[in-house]
Amino acid sequence: MLNIKKLCLNVAIALLLPIAAMAQLGDQAPAAKPSPHMESHVGNLTGHSEAGRQLYFRYCWECHGARGDGNGENAPYVTPQPRNFVAATFKCRSTPTGTLPLDTDLFNSVVRGFNFTNMPSWAALTAQNRADLVAFIKTFSARWVTEKPGDPIQIPTEPKLTLESIKHGGELFQKLECWKCHGQEGRGDGPSASTLTDSNDQPIRPFNFTVSNRSKCGTTNQDLYRIFMTGVDGTPMPSFADVIKPEDAWDLVHYLRTLQYNNRSPELALWESTKEGREIVAAKQVKQTRTGSGVAP
Repeated sequence: MLNIKKLCLNVAIALLLPIAAMAQLGDQAPAAKPSPHMESHVGNLTGHSEAGRQLYFRYCWECHGARGDGNGENAPYVTPQPRNFVAATFKCRSTPTGTLPLDTDLFNSVVRGFNFTNMPSWAALTAQNRADLVAFIKTFSARWVTEKPGDPIQIPTEPKLTLESIKHGGELFQKLECWKCHGQEGRGDGPSASTLTDSNDQPIRPFNFTVSNRSKCGTTNQDLYRIFMTGVDGTPMPSFADVIKPEDAWDLVHYLRTLQYNNRSPELALWESTKEGREIVAAKQVKQTRTGSGVAP
């Protein structure tokens, strides 16, 4: 008799558990879905996803994929891998790390393209075309439905360039251990460089400051400052907004310009005006090379 009661109890529990679970799920809000209708706002332009869809499937889907997940048919042959718009993690932003970018950030990325990648500049498209593309990109991720872009960081006025600023930037380069990834000479060959991976678990190389005066996210000193404060999401490059003061970030900018010894910047000119600076730059320059590496012979 006891066994029969126990059996009936077990059956009742087995029948009631799914009902209770379904009731609990019913109390939860359904997961947000991406919206097929999005807009972008860039200056006086309003982009529309419907128009952007046609442009995307003409120019973008072979790398970024029909679903925007970075798995286009060209993706296996592209390094680094194409951006995954479903994850909505973007490298170049004016907003704090972990937040969505502004529409203007995405617009500027489309205009600029990305150095040392297969992502070209789309400056040949009209501004309206690019705004429409930005709107369509936002249809791939529910983050654009549930979240708002972050507030853009404030960039203070750049202080006067001095030798003290450059030298202090060099000290910070050591103290913050930037050299572990970027290398002591800024060539992207630090001891950690070969171990780095991006958010797709793919190998990624640190930026080599000696071969270009343009980072992935721009060319100006303000662009470099912004990278320090926002980080490059999806990569090992963190935000230093909670680590360094604004004046320290500017000193780092000034120092990094001296590593770009093929770019005749005001920072490099000032640094080479000193005996110490001339000797350091001369020692770093590679001579008699015809490899096409970007290093002047």
